[in-house]
Amino acid sequence: MKNFSIVKNWKVFFAITFVFLMIGYGSMIFRGFNLGIDFTGGSFMDLKFEKPAQVAQVREVMSRHDLGAAVIQLEGSDSTVTSSQGVLIRTPVIADKERTRIMSDMEQSLGKFEIRRVENVGATIGRELIMQAAIAIFLSWVLMILYITMRFQLNFALAAIFALMIDVSVTLSWFSLLQLEIDSTFVAALLTVVGYSVNGTIVIFDRIRENMRVHRRSETVTDMIDNSIKSTLTRTVYTTLTTLFAIVAIFLFGGESIHNFSFAMLVGCCSGTYTSILLAGTFWLFLQHKKAGE
Repeated sequence: MKNFSIVKNWKVFFAITFVFLMIGYGSMIFRGFNLGIDFTGGSFMDLKFEKPAQVAQVREVMSRHDLGAAVIQLEGSDSTVTSSQGVLIRTPVIADKERTRIMSDMEQSLGKFEIRRVENVGATIGRELIMQAAIAIFLSWVLMILYITMRFQLNFALAAIFALMIDVSVTLSWFSLLQLEIDSTFVAALLTVVGYSVNGTIVIFDRIRENMRVHRRSETVTDMIDNSIKSTLTRTVYTTLTTLFAIVAIFLFGGESIHNFSFAMLVGCCSGTYTSILLAGTFWLFLQHKKAGE
């Protein structure tokens, strides 16, 4: 690793990134996303039965009301759970009268239950959430550009944003490929990923700026960037590992309701570390109108 140049091998890392992005964009175009009711509109029922219920039993009741395609999830962190007192049901938007009939039928078939939450989300509200999510992410990028430009320079800011765009694209790609449900918590995960990724990038950029002040004529800009990355590598790896420990714990034991949130964090954290170490410095070099090796 001591003699290995990250910047001089930029073609390898750019090629890997390009392949992953093309696969991801292809999935987003042809497969699209599995948008939750937060974005598409629908009804959500969170019920707690006195006796454990099975998915097949709940679906049988829903089928009698022409809602057999409803998304039914059992509460619990273990994917092997076959029955549970807590049941989450997602359906297209249904009227209050129809929901009352479903509840009555559910009680007769499966026993008494407690209604913990019932929500209706209209399609109009869903479109507004998509717009607000896009605005939130775009605004975060604009503010980062302004701040990094003031603290460093514009080229540092642009390089950081390029890296962030890749992180967001990679996270979206995985959700499209696996057809995981995207809801409002996914937006929170994306914004967290953006903040985490840019933090790692700024640490490296700060070291590059420090080394520029003591830059020796015998040392090329490429070597200076490589040395800056390597001098912060231990800190970056330790930070990533400790963050991953927490995210993996949440992913495995946090429960079904935040499973997709933790998965987005897991993908984003790994992608953020990759772009910060292997791409961001090269982006800045090219924005300086220099080539690898100069």
